[in-house]
Amino acid sequence: MSNELPIGLAKNARRAWALDDVAVVPSRRTRSPQDVSLEWQIDAYKFDMPVIGAPMDSVMSPATAIALGKLGGLGVLNLEGLWTRYENPEPILEEIAALEASDVSPENTQRLQELYAEPIKAELITARLAEIREAGVVVSGSLTPQRTQEFYQTVVDAGVDMFVIRGTTVSAEHVTDNGADGTEPLNLKKFIYELDVPVIVGGAAGYTPALHLMRTGAAGVLVGFGGGSSTTTRRALGIRVPMATAISDIAAARRDYLDESGGRYVHVIADGGLGTSGDIVKALAMGADAVMLGATLARAEEAPGRGWHWGLEAVHEEFPRGHRTHVGTVGPLEEVLWGPSHHTDGTSNLMGGLKRAMATTGYVDVKSFQRVDAIVSPLSQQDR
Repeated sequence: MSNELPIGLAKNARRAWALDDVAVVPSRRTRSPQDVSLEWQIDAYKFDMPVIGAPMDSVMSPATAIALGKLGGLGVLNLEGLWTRYENPEPILEEIAALEASDVSPENTQRLQELYAEPIKAELITARLAEIREAGVVVSGSLTPQRTQEFYQTVVDAGVDMFVIRGTTVSAEHVTDNGADGTEPLNLKKFIYELDVPVIVGGAAGYTPALHLMRTGAAGVLVGFGGGSSTTTRRALGIRVPMATAISDIAAARRDYLDESGGRYVHVIADGGLGTSGDIVKALAMGADAVMLGATLARAEEAPGRGWHWGLEAVHEEFPRGHRTHVGTVGPLEEVLWGPSHHTDGTSNLMGGLKRAMATTGYVDVKSFQRVDAIVSPLSQQDR
C-alpha cells in the first residue's frame, strides 16, 4: 500500500513522522528495570549503554570523552574542532560562552568563523587521542568527509580504535567536491577496506543512501543530519527527513543488507534531535541500535560548551547552517546519564528512563526492544 500523498498535480510525496509523532505501546508483560540490560556491542567493542557522545566542541573534550567512556559509553572527539586548532582552547570556549546571548546573531557567527579559521594541527590530533588512550577507554575521533583524506593517516597512526566520518549528508559515491579544492574524491569503500579499525559513517536519511553506505563496509551508519538543535539545515537548504521515518527506513536497509551480505550486521545509530530520554526510547523503538547525543550531553556540568551548543555547520566559512544555542545545565554527566534525577522533563537519568520504558513494555535488551509495538499519535502544537 502506497503512503504517498499529492502535494499538487505534478508532485506526490511520502508522509513522514517525527519522533514526537510516535509512541511505544505497553504489552501484557512488564518487567523490573533491574532486569534490563542496556549493553551494546559494535565490532569488538562492548559498552554498558548504547550512547555515543557527538563529536561537537560543545559536547566532547578529551576530558568529557574519557568521562563518558568510564560511564559506559563512547566519546567521539571532533578532530576538526578547537582542541586540534589551539594548544589551550579553554579561553576560546569561555569567549564563545560569553558571546551575545542570542541564538541567531550574524556577529556571533562571524566571530565563530574567525575562531575556527585557525588551522588544524596534526600534532594536536595525536596529542588529544593519546590523552584519551592513556585513560584506558575506547579511543574515537571524527572527521568530515572533506578532511578525511588529509588527516586520516594521522588519526590511524595515533592509535584510534574507532573512526567516525560525519557530515550533514554523506554519500558512498561522492563525498568531496570532486577535486574542486585540488584533492581527489574520497573512495569510501576503498578507504574503509584498507583501514584496520571499524568505521561509523553518516549522515544518511533514506533507505537507498544508507544501503550504499552499508555496502562500503561501514560498521555503523548515522541516521540524520547531525547538529540537532544547533543546525538550521532545514531552513537554509530545505532538507529535512523526520527522524522516526528516517530510522525505520534505514533499519529496513540494515535488514535487507543482512540478507544480501549473508549475515553482515551494520549498526543503525540515530544522530540528532534526541533531546530527552523519551526521544532515545522512541529512536531505539524505531530500529536504532544506539544513539549519538549532542545537546542532551551539552547540558552536563562538565560539557565544554558551558551551557551553549553548536556544531561545525555553524562555523562554515561560506555557508553557515547553524547557530549557537543555549541548552542550559542540568547536572553532572553521571547524573545526566544514570541519575538520580531531579528533573521531570526527561533531561537527566536518560538511561534510567530508557530502562523503565523497556521494563514497562516487557523487554530486557535493546535488540529485542526494537520489536516493541508503536502507534502514530501526533502531538498538538501546544504539547510539543
